[in-house]
Amino acid sequence: MPILLKPGREKSLLRRHPWIFSGAIQNVDEEPASGSTVDLLSFNKHFLARASYSPHSQIRARIWTFDDEPVDKEFFRKRIRSSLATRHSLLVPQHTDALRLIYAESDNLPGLIVDRYGDVLVLQSLTAGSEFWKETIADVLLEETGLKNIYERSDADVRELEGLPSIAGTLRGSSITQLPITEHNLKFNINLQSGHKTGFYLDQRANRQRVRELAKDRDVLDCFCYTGGFSVNALSGGAMSVLSVDSSADALELCKENAALNDLPTDRHTTLEGDVFHLLRKFRDEARSFDMIILDPPKFAPTSAQVDKAARAYKDINLLAFKLLRPGGILVTFSCSGGVDAALFQKIIAGSALDAGVDAQIVEHLSQAADHPVLLSFPEGTYLKGLVCVRG
Repeated sequence: MPILLKPGREKSLLRRHPWIFSGAIQNVDEEPASGSTVDLLSFNKHFLARASYSPHSQIRARIWTFDDEPVDKEFFRKRIRSSLATRHSLLVPQHTDALRLIYAESDNLPGLIVDRYGDVLVLQSLTAGSEFWKETIADVLLEETGLKNIYERSDADVRELEGLPSIAGTLRGSSITQLPITEHNLKFNINLQSGHKTGFYLDQRANRQRVRELAKDRDVLDCFCYTGGFSVNALSGGAMSVLSVDSSADALELCKENAALNDLPTDRHTTLEGDVFHLLRKFRDEARSFDMIILDPPKFAPTSAQVDKAARAYKDINLLAFKLLRPGGILVTFSCSGGVDAALFQKIIAGSALDAGVDAQIVEHLSQAADHPVLLSFPEGTYLKGLVCVRG
């Protein structure tokens, strides 16, 4: 079914950006079904792209292809094969059995996330188009990977904007919700059913390894530690002590389990349940100090509308962290907020150091792991920003 765009509104498609917003549409003869395939035409009726249609979202169409080709099972097989080949060419499977196989728009499959944990695939459908083709995609995934089990985690809030219900559970094969994975020779227990995102923060893989390299002989404070990805790596790297802080008792329990799973010294590891903002102030008042502090908070600004509030929160925790760092200490700080770009994040950290009354240097910029690529025509695929700072 053709959809006519307003004059001049094809410019984003000519730059191969994969979204068309509702305001760009001139005419729809008959409302297409949610997730169905439509042709996008310029005002003078030239073919521009083939897309999925989402009647409930402000992003009304998401591009499947800029070519005049059928969108069918073989189309998805071609795209999935390409995504799998990219991960293998990056040698990611040599370092872990848990990785992102498909990263939505960045792999030219809008709204589709597929992660592999051992012998289980976890599928997340976030848009009407990926939902429409979900069963077909699941079939192709099993055929192309040779695996048998798919667990679905289509329970992200963004599905509400697509008019879709929250879905979680076994999609194919056996009901496997807990399993161990290996990452750079360290083991982690994963809960696919209740874990954040699809079960684990796969995007931080390289950054966890970097913390391991930097942690030797340091007293480490890991804030928002979740299930201990950074804590376990710091201990493995020879940290003198690691204090893991999180507001979730269940996450901290799994953090301790993951440390024990790797036979790491329990006498060097302490967990503390509580609000990180409150605890950082408490540590400051107690004149505590650390050689390394890791700040990996949740998404403070999902959209640009929350940027001001998020900026204050980022500044607050980083200011306190700088005050708690010993001279020569390392701050590893992150933002996963899409509404806070890298330039703004660096400006916030600079302001935090200034207000803390310390000199600090950026020695490294960190980002999401290689299996979370960023399509050049879709810069929105960049979301994880990290800085390694050394206090003077």
